[in-house]
Amino acid sequence: MASTYLTPEEITRTALAELHNELMFIKSIDRQYDNSFAKSGAKIGDTLRIREPNQFTVRDGMVMDVQDVTETKQDLVISTVRGIDLDCSSLELTLDIDNFNQRIIKPAMLRLAADVEKTVIDGVYPYVPKFENTAFGTKPVLADVLAARALLAQGHAPRTEKYLMTDSLASNSIITDSKSLYNPSSEVSKQYLDGIVGRVGGFNHMESELTPVHTNGSRDDTTPVIDISTIANGDTALVTTGADGTYKAGDVFTIADVYEVDPETKTSTGELKQFSMAEDHTNDATDTLNITWPIYISGPKQNAYAAAWTGSKAIVNVAAGGSGTASTAYRNSLAYHKNAFTFVSADLEMPKGEDFAYRMVQEGISMSLVGSFNIVNRTFPLRIDVLFGYKCVIPQWACRICS
Repeated sequence: MASTYLTPEEITRTALAELHNELMFIKSIDRQYDNSFAKSGAKIGDTLRIREPNQFTVRDGMVMDVQDVTETKQDLVISTVRGIDLDCSSLELTLDIDNFNQRIIKPAMLRLAADVEKTVIDGVYPYVPKFENTAFGTKPVLADVLAARALLAQGHAPRTEKYLMTDSLASNSIITDSKSLYNPSSEVSKQYLDGIVGRVGGFNHMESELTPVHTNGSRDDTTPVIDISTIANGDTALVTTGADGTYKAGDVFTIADVYEVDPETKTSTGELKQFSMAEDHTNDATDTLNITWPIYISGPKQNAYAAAWTGSKAIVNVAAGGSGTASTAYRNSLAYHKNAFTFVSADLEMPKGEDFAYRMVQEGISMSLVGSFNIVNRTFPLRIDVLFGYKCVIPQWACRICS
């Protein structure tokens, strides 16, 4: 009887299911599949437009003060491809799908999932300017989790679907400190997220060794200053007096007397506003620091408050609100609402005239498989690809916890 090869559909379906099972962080955030590429397929560099929430000002009194409805959008570029390449023998392709899965697909997808997760996590965390720490270099405790909860509440994050991601040592510290209050993982088992260890402080607590480590730049911490009268609505760059050393993308700092505001009332929260560096920067005589999110000092998008937008104010990198000592690495646990981050997947273009090819989608993740026969070695090279993009879209709904 002739051997029957596994079909590309069987392999793709099994591989995508295994990849989905292994993902943790990505399953806890907003996932979208762009079906506009379902027929033709997407290319690296294709851009999506994500609509931002509308914001308005409130009238005081009887006289109308009509305001335009100006919808704004963010660009999300689908620029990342991750894949696994396999070279299978004809014998391996005649295995039943369960054996093929255990021997080949499952370990391959475990590796692919880790790489995709790390890529997304490392790509979004620098865009989270909210930064909480009790003492640099110490593992977080319950008080840090509750402080992060308060920061998300100040940003009006919804109360449900909030997650806390820590590494195992940070998890041990939090659980030890709060064991009498800790809710077991059975309460959140229905969410089928690997790594869930329980609920604490209003968060579904997940454990992952992919929790990012941030190394601060070598910047001189003798506090450069900025003339805040030069700041205008929508600025994404701050011009300061010069300093030595470097900044790294994700470094966090505050500006004296510049405070965070309530997103709805636009009143000061009493907490210094935190800024995160958008890119690596080498300091010079006069520095222009590019920040991750625009600053607005008035109007419906106002996100910063100062009693008077005048005078030279110190930039602080280390004290409460900054990301810590120069050139020092700190683990950054993440506390967030699921909609703070978005993961978007799209269909890759499929080759024409290739029989052994298949593409499918599962819960917002698109995967393609393409294979062919290698006549030289009588093997079947297979490539498995995932095309995706990611972004921090609502930064006030996320917070980093330093340890």
